[in-house]
Amino acid sequence: MKKITISPLTRINGTWQLDVYVENGVIKEALSSGTFFRGLEEILQKRDPRDASYLTARICGICSVAHSITSTTAIETGVNHEVPKNATLIRNLLYGSDILQNHLRQIYVLSILDYVEGPDRPPFTPRYTKGYRLPKALNAELLGHYFKSIDLHRKAHEMVTLWGGKAPHNHGVVFGGATVHPTSGILKIFTSMLDDIRQFIYNELFYDLEVLSRYYDDYYQLGSTRGNFIAYGMFPKTGDKKDLHFSDGIVFNLSHDIQELDEKKIAEYVRYSYYSQNREALHPTQGITRENYPKEDAYSWIKAPRYKGEPFETGPIGRLWISSKYRRGSSTLDRIYARALETKIVSDLMLEWVNQLEPGKPIHNPATLPANFQGAGLTEAMRGALGHWITVRNGKITHYQIVTPSAWNCSPKDNRGIRGPVEEALIGTPIEDVNNPIEIGRIVRSFDPCLSCAVHTIEGNKNINTFCI
Repeated sequence: MKKITISPLTRINGTWQLDVYVENGVIKEALSSGTFFRGLEEILQKRDPRDASYLTARICGICSVAHSITSTTAIETGVNHEVPKNATLIRNLLYGSDILQNHLRQIYVLSILDYVEGPDRPPFTPRYTKGYRLPKALNAELLGHYFKSIDLHRKAHEMVTLWGGKAPHNHGVVFGGATVHPTSGILKIFTSMLDDIRQFIYNELFYDLEVLSRYYDDYYQLGSTRGNFIAYGMFPKTGDKKDLHFSDGIVFNLSHDIQELDEKKIAEYVRYSYYSQNREALHPTQGITRENYPKEDAYSWIKAPRYKGEPFETGPIGRLWISSKYRRGSSTLDRIYARALETKIVSDLMLEWVNQLEPGKPIHNPATLPANFQGAGLTEAMRGALGHWITVRNGKITHYQIVTPSAWNCSPKDNRGIRGPVEEALIGTPIEDVNNPIEIGRIVRSFDPCLSCAVHTIEGNKNINTFCI
């Protein structure tokens, strides 16, 4: 078999290595390797629980709003604390803005260059030399939308700063509510920016997807997973965290029967990960982060999350399937189309949330935290199901575990040798030219992988150089 190693995979967030084995022009084996160690769980030990939203947001600069909301929700759920209606709406608008910037950037800057040929100059070169199918005029048109999108996802990040003070790593989400009052000035600027983005979504984004669907329709058959989807739900309708615009739930094998989510059935395996633990699998409330590198047969710093022992795909396609908003398949183009559709749905909801804000009403409900409690924050990052589990004793964090969406999607094999969703999606893919394996990038980038949430270690016996720039 011919081995193809792509390391690091470009146009994703973070660093990721893929090893695929091709026989007779078809992928027979795939290994997904997260190459960094995270360790945030250790950094949070003995910290004030309110520090967690700021520190976990720094897992990366992409999903920082999602981590701050998830971490804060873990505390508020643990102590049964409600936030004002205004705070719920502001958090929704803050996170909705971050979703818009992420999805537009993922589709255009990170993904569409697998289908649209860029200019013959850096950073668009070097690139694969085969596999582009669009006629010249259509290619130029979609490339124009690529450049236009850059200004718009920058604008979406500015919308994050209106409610969060800065982006990434906002200061707008705190225990008990939000920090920015909905003034008329903020609402006017925010609505104007949102209108600009919505015009692009309605006029250009779906036109571009129709073009891709016409010329790359075989990618509705490639890159499919088992059709197991998991979603924790997102965007509370009111202060009630269980009443959501995007439902939580579980789907097996593309079924229309949505099963109730039971977070107690989540566990992580480490057979092929650089960690050690005494039991086969551990629920995040008992999860440990004990490095074991090097380790025989292990090939990733990512653990293998499973639900009832089964791998699950997560992301916009899972959210929309479980919320009955998109049900076609689990292929490469299904994932991209679902992400675009979610961008439209969220931008529509954001208009409703702006109109529901009540200027002058409270945005924060302060309270004193108890010395001892345990909580779980189960919400959604842009890429899918995100969970934080916290235990506090004598006012300090004694246990913290994070299970990210890219851990679900990009996980290595589990203790039974069952592949993670990305690995499974690659199996059986025809590779036209092993020296130009453009098919791999198309499939794996459709998951919107973010390996930044697996960070940071250095080898102690290597020299560290200092550069003056």
